[in-house]
Amino acid sequence: MRCGGGVNHRFGLDDAVLIKDNHIAVAGGVTAALRAAKANVGHLVKVEIEVDTLDQLREVLDEGADAVLLDNMTLDDLRRAVALVSGRMICEASGGVTLSNVAKIAKTGVDLISVGALTHSAPALDVGLDIEIN
Repeated sequence: MRCGGGVNHRFGLDDAVLIKDNHIAVAGGVTAALRAAKANVGHLVKVEIEVDTLDQLREVLDEGADAVLLDNMTLDDLRRAVALVSGRMICEASGGVTLSNVAKIAKTGVDLISVGALTHSAPALDVGLDIEIN
């Protein structure tokens, strides 16, 4: 990944807070999840939240976060999201990213593109060690 220009956005689960859809559901909504996360981490810990609608994004903008993960949005919604954020936080596109659509996603103006296939779909190296005794 690094040879191709990619970078890890974190190295462990304690590097930052990533609020996903299940966290939002359990917390009772976007605002509640953000408030709980920010109340329970140190002042230097970054908070990113996943949203899949522009309405959720508006809640994030009202409450504040360091970054927003725009999950499985259409290209039009990604463009709208970037315009709504207007540089106030990092915009990361995620979900359904392929070689055939990554350039189009990049042109929406997002700051980052997350590609899960780099880890969950990477082919394994089949290595074998055969010992022959003569």
